[in-house]
Amino acid sequence: MEFALDLMQTTALAMIFFLLGRVIVAHVEFLRRVCIPAPVVGGLVFALIHLALHSAGVVTFTFDETLKNAFMIWFFTSVGYGASFKVLARGIKPVLVFLLLAGVMVVIQDLVGAGLAQVFQLDGRLGLCMGSIPLVGGHGTAGSFGPQFEDAGVMGASVVAVACATYGLVSGSLMGGPIARAKIKKYNLHSMVNEGEEYGESVETAQSPSQAKDLGVDSIVKSFALLIIAAGIGTYINAFFTQIGVTLPTYMGAMIVGLVIRNVCDVAHVELPMRAIDVSGNVSLNVFLAVALMTLKLWELASLAVPMIIILAIQTFIMFLYASYVVFPVMGRDYEAAAMTAAFCGFGMGATPNAMANMLVLTNKFGPAPKAFFVVPIVGGMFIDFVNTGVLTVFLQFLS
Repeated sequence: MEFALDLMQTTALAMIFFLLGRVIVAHVEFLRRVCIPAPVVGGLVFALIHLALHSAGVVTFTFDETLKNAFMIWFFTSVGYGASFKVLARGIKPVLVFLLLAGVMVVIQDLVGAGLAQVFQLDGRLGLCMGSIPLVGGHGTAGSFGPQFEDAGVMGASVVAVACATYGLVSGSLMGGPIARAKIKKYNLHSMVNEGEEYGESVETAQSPSQAKDLGVDSIVKSFALLIIAAGIGTYINAFFTQIGVTLPTYMGAMIVGLVIRNVCDVAHVELPMRAIDVSGNVSLNVFLAVALMTLKLWELASLAVPMIIILAIQTFIMFLYASYVVFPVMGRDYEAAAMTAAFCGFGMGATPNAMANMLVLTNKFGPAPKAFFVVPIVGGMFIDFVNTGVLTVFLQFLS
């Protein structure tokens, strides 16, 4: 039997399990200790229930995920508003270093995916659907490139890419917190915000909702108005790039508009309600993750062929090693580096919202990490998609 939920029912159910996730995290010491986000916990609980019902032939749910996409775009729009060139000028070096680390990871993932696919006598392009397309790129990139590959004769590319992105969403959320927490405990790391951290100006716009206080209704209304307006204008930017043959993530146009508005206002000395935008963006992040995890079709993972399972396992192991023994030391071996390591697992295996969720949970427990909240959204939310597309283009020249 199939049971369809409309967009309001889908979102309401996701919120119920998000609240359940918060209760579970509050009562399970292990989940708090390893910094697992509440929407991930609640969403996975429903996904497992759905898997059992589907496998037993009782019921299969279908969802209207329109609001999930809207909340995803609003979250990234808030990230765009937070990207001040004035702050960037003070911290461009860590952005470039983190971007370089992410770019190397893109190449590694595609080498592993395409190389092992050919070892298993699969189309090398199908291997890219088990590489950076779903892992660094996430569901948005998987949904964009999968159909393109199928049109080029790569059968099953969409299903493989989406299934791998599903796996990456879960593994990226579960991996980041424990790695970062282990580094914090091992090296006795602490937040440096109260000791003159040079990125202090970005704290106001980058910290978690718990840091924002005295937010009036007027500020919240203005923040959502700004998010929605930027998202609407952003659709024209995406449409323009589509017309010239460039496929961007669905949120990219909105992020660009948010970035432009923020920096124009900085130059014009117009104050934006940045705390309210930050809170609104993080609310959107939690809603998006709750819906995204709840609507996972875990039976797609169970039905993966052996080569795909092996490739995903190797990708996960490489990410663990790379994040622990490359990203953490290169970024400075301090508390900020630990936060960026958690984030790297999030967007390196899943999506930038996972990265932000990993950091939010970590900083709520151990203290603010303003440099990490400045660096990660810029790299994971904007530049890495361009790098990923460029690397994929080069690989396709050889694999085609």
